[in-house]
Amino acid sequence: MVEAFAVASGKGGTGKTTSTLALGMALAERYDVTVIDADTGMANLLFHTGLDDADVTLHDLLVAERDVPVSAAVYDRFGMSVVPCGTSLTAFESADPGLLRDVVAELAADTDVLLLDSPAALGSKSAVLPIVLADRVVVVLQPTVPSLSDGLKVQEYARSYGTETAGVLFNRVRPDEDVDAIADQAARYFGGTALASVPESDAVRAARRAGEPLLAHAPNDPAADAFNDAASTLDVRAGDASGVADRFRSAVVPDRP
Repeated sequence: MVEAFAVASGKGGTGKTTSTLALGMALAERYDVTVIDADTGMANLLFHTGLDDADVTLHDLLVAERDVPVSAAVYDRFGMSVVPCGTSLTAFESADPGLLRDVVAELAADTDVLLLDSPAALGSKSAVLPIVLADRVVVVLQPTVPSLSDGLKVQEYARSYGTETAGVLFNRVRPDEDVDAIADQAARYFGGTALASVPESDAVRAARRAGEPLLAHAPNDPAADAFNDAASTLDVRAGDASGVADRFRSAVVPDRP
């Protein structure tokens, strides 16, 4: 079985990478999970997983004449397979985002759940491709109307390519925010379900500084509990690995968002 989720937001600062890794670690209790940093322009998953000195990253796999296998960019971290992306501007400029199809297709053959940490905006081919490739999208929001609006743009774009919404995750929720009112609005406009409401937490910043995912650094923090609840709520659908791989390889790469 395999299902690919794009974790997306429509704006920066929502805690998308934290959410991707937290969902990944929680799901890894039941599934083989592969997390891919598909934000090839503003990658930071490597800093959250202690891989800032990784020798091979996704950038190395997205060049036409690459001489390394996909497996060279896969690292065993925190119970997951992690594919980080580099931060070099030169590597980003030389990478062909269209090759992500073949990379993800190969990874799909040996995992149950693929999580694509997606770029925050929809301004380029490399930004929208993870959403196009995924089976479903998890939309990460903050409980504000502007964040809701940005998330709806992601959902609209995803649906135009046949990618449905798995659910909405409210993240970085402060005590003074009326998340229930925003959640009611989200229920009217978004597909899927409300996965969880994750409180703002100092432990998230501490985990980032330590180079660890939140669930490894502070497993008993209230934010970690909320992410565990989100993973329990997320329904993972069984898919045929070879069929999913074929779909990835034949996916249409959008010329522009």
